[in-house]
Parts: sequence; structure tokens; C-alpha cells
Amino acid sequence: MTVFRSTKPLVWGEMDLPLFGIDKDWHGKEVGPQAAFSIVVDSRSLWFIASHAAPARVHPAARPGRFTPELWKYDVAELFLHDQTSGRYFEFNLAPNGAWWSCEFTAPRVREEAGDIVFPEVATFAELAPNGGWMAAMAIPRDLLEGRLDFGKETALNVAFILESPDQRFLTAVDLGGGEPDFHRPQKFRKIALQDLSKST
Repeated sequence: MTVFRSTKPLVWGEMDLPLFGIDKDWHGKEVGPQAAFSIVVDSRSLWFIASHAAPARVHPAARPGRFTPELWKYDVAELFLHDQTSGRYFEFNLAPNGAWWSCEFTAPRVREEAGDIVFPEVATFAELAPNGGWMAAMAIPRDLLEGRLDFGKETALNVAFILESPDQRFLTAVDLGGGEPDFHRPQKFRKIALQDLSKST
């Protein structure tokens, strides 16, 4: 999975980043317009950027920049980061309006803590287009990821979307296998492939 590397700290509103599109849902049916995402590391943060050029249905309790459980019940973008040595992984949810949630797992769907614990110092941003399309971003401190997940070249990851609520469609960047939609298959995630941002544009 490509993760771009920026030599300069990124600033929301000044980004010009390549985006990867997902044009099929879990069951292989075409999605239009496609969902898009980018993942970038700079000296301070890992950035997760997600967008969809169609209106979203957002969790009614979601507020921009606020930690909000159960965002997955409505439209959301999700980032998963997996430490292949320990088996631990993090899930980060990003709502179209910038609300967010995070959780640490010790094994598939096994939480580190029973209750929700806010991952420290996460910043989020969001922008809505006149047609209802959206772009949101999450900046996650690298030092915390490196300390708690040994984040680096051996990290595996995946990006997923839930769209078109209440008739939800599930999208995943990595093929996680068949059956019912299930994003919690960390053994299927793909290892990071770093690419300098200057070489991608």
C-alpha cells in the first residue's frame, strides 16, 4: 500500500496530493462516484485524507473535531494500521464532517480496553462542496504511533469506506476475501510502500 512521504510538514488547505480511488464495493459492484484517499507521512504526523463526491449521511452525534463512538453506523472512512510482529492494530474512523474515533485491538475485534480511550492529539479537518461532496483529513502524531505500534516500514494497513447510509455499501482498498463484509482481517492488510511525494506529482 503506497504511503507518500513529505519532507515538509503538511498544512490543511495547502495540500496538493495524489488520491487513490476505490470504484467497487465489497461485493464487486461499481461505485460511482468513486471514493478516494491518500496517506502521507511528514516529520510530525501521519495524514489520512478521504473524499467522496456525493452527499454523506453523518452520525447525528458527530461534531467536527470531536471524538465520537459508533461513526460506522453512518457514512465514514476508516484507516487500519497493523503491527505484524505483535498482532496489534489500530482503527481510526473519520466522518465526512471531521468527527473521529479510534480504538486499539490486540487481535481481530479484541479491544485493548473495554471502554473508548481517545488517541491523544489527533487533529481533523473537513470541507464540504456545494453539491454535498466532501473531503476530510486526520493528522495522527507519528511519535505516538511509533511508540505504541512500532509504526514504520513493516506496518501493514488498509483503508475502507462505508457509504450510502442507511443502505450501507462497504468499500475496501485491499482485497480482504469473501463472505460478509468484515474490515477486521489484519492478516490481509498490505505492508507500507513509501514513496517520496515529489516523485509522485
